[in-house]
Amino acid sequence: MTAPTAAPARPGRARLRAALLPALPLARVRALRSLLYAVVILDVLTFSRDVLSHTGNAAFYTPVALARVLHLPPVTMPLAVTLLALILAGCAAGIAGHRPRLAGTVVALAYWPWMLYSNSYGYVAHDHLALMVAVAVLPTVSGASRRELAAARADAVESDTARADGPVGAPAHPPSSEAAGWALRCVQLAVVATYFFSVIPKILYSGSLAAWGNSAILTWASIRRGSALAHWLVAHAPWVFVPAQWAGLALEALSPVVLFLRGRALYVAVGLYLCFHLSTLVLLGIHFLPTAVCWAAFLPLERLRRR
Repeated sequence: MTAPTAAPARPGRARLRAALLPALPLARVRALRSLLYAVVILDVLTFSRDVLSHTGNAAFYTPVALARVLHLPPVTMPLAVTLLALILAGCAAGIAGHRPRLAGTVVALAYWPWMLYSNSYGYVAHDHLALMVAVAVLPTVSGASRRELAAARADAVESDTARADGPVGAPAHPPSSEAAGWALRCVQLAVVATYFFSVIPKILYSGSLAAWGNSAILTWASIRRGSALAHWLVAHAPWVFVPAQWAGLALEALSPVVLFLRGRALYVAVGLYLCFHLSTLVLLGIHFLPTAVCWAAFLPLERLRRR
């Protein structure tokens, strides 16, 4: 009698699983967590610090959709200070690698209401989308603490050394998991969505992409809030603004392509988007840092930690 063979996996399901749950190094999650939590600390102390000043502006509270669903009341000073303390403490613990899942959960539960309040007083900062998704999914990854990674690397080295069919002392592969891949993929999708869906308001406000691309909106922005370099371009090279607008539209509309790039092509694409943000910073003073830093989810950060 022959043993029954297992049914082969469906190709479509296997491809979907490989796309959404790739096995990626846990060290990449740990490095990204340290980087993003440092940015969260910077964010709540500078860019989104307006939550503290909103504590006396209950009359201007216009909650965004999720805040309405959660029935969040207007922010008060005790609530704002409590959220700020939880965010700072959780980020510090996460960077130090102390109970990262618990620390990350605290950060997520405090940072989301903080940002909902920041966006419920007349201005929605869509550059925080990827960072908010990141703090929500990073605590779902187990085995990414400093102690666990050190133990996993030691076990892998011992296993490789003990193998009879391989070279003694061969370098161990970094421990990886599908949970790490899922969390990183969520951050990547949020980064891409930030660009791709920004095309929609351009169509709604201008009537078509052609109308927006051929408009003078970048020239107007350069005159209104531009740097000395932007003012020089307006005066001496105004023809650059329309091509620049079309280049920006192309980057936004084609952003999903980045999800399918690998190796050098991926690194070039990431560099291109970061250069785009550098140009808006130099010309208009718009930094987009919460999104720009989340591009690190596409990069092999574990290599930097090994070095």
